[in-house]
Amino acid sequence: MADATADLTNNPLLVNEGLPPFDRIESADIVPAVRQVLADAGQKLSELETHASPTWAGTIDALDAIDRPFEYAWSPVSHLMGVKNSPELREAYEEVLGEVVEFSLQMKQSKPIYQALKSIRDGAGWDALDGVQQRIIEQKLLHAELAGIGLDGADLERFNEIAGELSKLSTDFSNHVLDATKAFALVLTEKEDAAGLPTSLLAMAAASYNDAKDENEATPDDGPWRITLEAPSFGPFMQHCKRRELRELVFRAFVTRASEGEWDNSGLIEQILKLRKEQAQLLGYDNHAQVSLATKMAADASAVEEMFETLRKASWKPAQQDMDDLRKLAADAGETEPLTHWDVAFWAERLRESRFDFTDEQLRPYFPQDRVLDGLFSLVERLFGITVKAANDEAGVWQGDVSFYKVFNEAGDHVASFFLDPYSRPADKRGGAWMDDCLVRRRTGDELQLPVAHLVCNSTPPVGDRPSLMTFREVETLFHEFGHGLQHMLTTVDFADASGINGVEWDAVELPSQFMENWCYHKPTLIGMTAHFETDEPLPDELFEKICAARTYRAGSNMLRQLRFGMNDMQLHTAFKPGGDESILDLQQRVAEQTSVLPMFDDDRSLCAFQHIFAGGYAAGYYSYKWAEVLSADAFSAFEDAGLDDEQAVQKTGRRFRDTILSQGGGKHPMELFKEFRGREPNPEALLRHNNLV
Repeated sequence: MADATADLTNNPLLVNEGLPPFDRIESADIVPAVRQVLADAGQKLSELETHASPTWAGTIDALDAIDRPFEYAWSPVSHLMGVKNSPELREAYEEVLGEVVEFSLQMKQSKPIYQALKSIRDGAGWDALDGVQQRIIEQKLLHAELAGIGLDGADLERFNEIAGELSKLSTDFSNHVLDATKAFALVLTEKEDAAGLPTSLLAMAAASYNDAKDENEATPDDGPWRITLEAPSFGPFMQHCKRRELRELVFRAFVTRASEGEWDNSGLIEQILKLRKEQAQLLGYDNHAQVSLATKMAADASAVEEMFETLRKASWKPAQQDMDDLRKLAADAGETEPLTHWDVAFWAERLRESRFDFTDEQLRPYFPQDRVLDGLFSLVERLFGITVKAANDEAGVWQGDVSFYKVFNEAGDHVASFFLDPYSRPADKRGGAWMDDCLVRRRTGDELQLPVAHLVCNSTPPVGDRPSLMTFREVETLFHEFGHGLQHMLTTVDFADASGINGVEWDAVELPSQFMENWCYHKPTLIGMTAHFETDEPLPDELFEKICAARTYRAGSNMLRQLRFGMNDMQLHTAFKPGGDESILDLQQRVAEQTSVLPMFDDDRSLCAFQHIFAGGYAAGYYSYKWAEVLSADAFSAFEDAGLDDEQAVQKTGRRFRDTILSQGGGKHPMELFKEFRGREPNPEALLRHNNLV
């Protein structure tokens, strides 16, 4: 491993201004840089604790000065773990991970700082602080309490041990899923095995074969074709492969990822749940869900369960009808075997094609990524008065496909920037899509640091001379992540602890992202961002109408699927007893009986790849997607009420959304902001109406 005494003069992780130089960061830079930052931070923390004063400058400003170097030294490393993973990077990351976690806890558990913050809250100067500052201090006090500030002696020591263990287990869990996903491949060599597969998948699968073999033998027409468990490969394969036994093979591999052998996560799940429960009880809570909900919008688990049940009841009968429709279609087509899990996607796609008379492959040519981006940027200019301009020559990137953009407000001022990493790279990039902060907006004296976002997707990459042609779902995903980016980038809060998505209650953080997806069904917006990559023709009206008609296709089934994830998560963190009579698979079965009209597949081990709750930030919080979807559907209904065809009304409503939800972010409670925007509390009726479930 890297020598911690190495020359630090040119270490790119010790840059403290401008953009992180991603093109210069090497694994060998990590350990010496992070340890240098930790040493400096430790000295500053010691000085702060000795001289802590109950003033904003004496506490919050001083803490921010300690935090800022980590934004350049540690955040880029965490980011690269997701987008450019390698054995060398993992080794360096894991060498210092425990030290970073330990210092973070030391900060949160500092009693002199905690007492100084309490003195501010209880002192005469409290009313002189604005609402954002008061909220930051209240949140810091709560987070300190949840980080064990009230513990002493053996309890504090054990709490910190658990924090370190959980951090390591989370990293191991994520790495196991990545490795297990990479390890599987189905190579098709016979044309009859590839019959029915879309041309885009055949091209990608041939390219994947060539990449894996480091040769150019495979062609889209003749193969071989390499099918993987990455979403751009797995999803279309399950929808279009005519060979039932091959669908079964790939499905089994997908739902048993990271559940056996060297990458088995089942034991890690038990450990994680056991440690989370123990940690919660050390804090005086019954379970981890109570800890999680202490910082969220939902009052308690019963409020979440009430939402689950409202949506579940509305979805159950429609989902039963969905399954009956598939069974009938399959029977009419001559299928004699009872439908099972590896048949659903295939027959659902056949039914969608027959009912709405279009395929994903018909849509793809109209969605070249560059054109989609132009349409997205045009939309946000109309709604929010911002302009997005490419600035690739102003930033170093970690991979050649990554682009850099700058965002300008109506006055022409540069207000934010973002990196876009658009394509799937199974070898070193984790699946899914996400937004993360690169730099947060903060004011230090006269200096204003502008926010910079990471927008990461796993869309279909270009193949040969063909540009990246996106599926409609990939378009929705891009809009979703850009919604997160907007809240990060359009913040007007100058304090790092509440700017962007910082300080936003987790179950409200999906509001802007899900809100943006609605615009994919707005005709002028969607048609305006399409152009056939060969003819330059826009999407025909008839295809747009079919997309809208298909929007609520299998809405009941899709709703239940999301509820199943959320209910599994909440049950694991409330009712489940690690080491008890009920196993995690028993619990999964119990939840499936309430949320799946098709009995659970006996060998389903998909919890072993549930990264959101075991390696991400969604533990006892996956419900947030549906909670925020209620908010986002109701927010979009404000535009419907104003009149989607009334450009002036749309712009006025868009500016109001910008000036409340997006710009104030973590500076106010989300319910307060929602009521400022909508004029009332949220109502689930819009979500059910948009899904044709009322």
